[in-house]
Amino acid sequence: MDKIRTAMMVQQWRQLTFLHWRYPADVVQRLLPAELTPHTHDGEVWVGLIPFLMCEVRPPKLPELPWLSRFPETNLRTYVTGPDGGQGIWFFSLDAARLAAVATARAGLSLPYRWSRMSLRREGDVTTYQGARLYEPRGAGYRISVRSGAGCPEAEPGSLDHFLTTRHRLYTVKMGRLVSVDVWHPPWQLHRAEVLELRQDITAAAGLPRPHGAPLVHYSPGVRTRIGLPKLIR
Repeated sequence: MDKIRTAMMVQQWRQLTFLHWRYPADVVQRLLPAELTPHTHDGEVWVGLIPFLMCEVRPPKLPELPWLSRFPETNLRTYVTGPDGGQGIWFFSLDAARLAAVATARAGLSLPYRWSRMSLRREGDVTTYQGARLYEPRGAGYRISVRSGAGCPEAEPGSLDHFLTTRHRLYTVKMGRLVSVDVWHPPWQLHRAEVLELRQDITAAAGLPRPHGAPLVHYSPGVRTRIGLPKLIR
């Protein structure tokens, strides 16, 4: 994908862990807008839980604000095909530790952000993420600890590694209309990783059944990104 020339936001995503589980297609489909269908890899549908650190969050050409522009975030997502033929991400939820970021994303793009108390700590090759939603009756939280290992071979197009991590579009519904937003980032530097601790009820809060089995895990030190302008899908 070409770098986005007109961006509404630039960001750095750092210290990411990708945790993915297989899910039945019909379970995922019932949580999607009618215009979207699950995008499969070798016939399988995947749901990802991705905690990471947001850095340098700002509009282009404006300086970052040290406290406001840096905070933990965690999203729960799946992969979809849109009516425009595009392939991208649908977010079941996004948790962030800054109320201003939550309010802006909900108002601007109707993304399902939740304000949460969150922390991220890295010691050596171990990264620990923790979060709990604030002021929400259903609540939701997690504690995840992973050890990153050797680097993965480059995630080539067509590989599962590429399918699960390299996405350049998201879909959302704003005022009843489906909207797409393009996202640019360079190729991921991916590492294999192992789970040391995993407790979460984010999937249950989204209406998904508890995932079965151990997740497929990747770790990345991160990438710089450019977020494009929203486009109405006609």
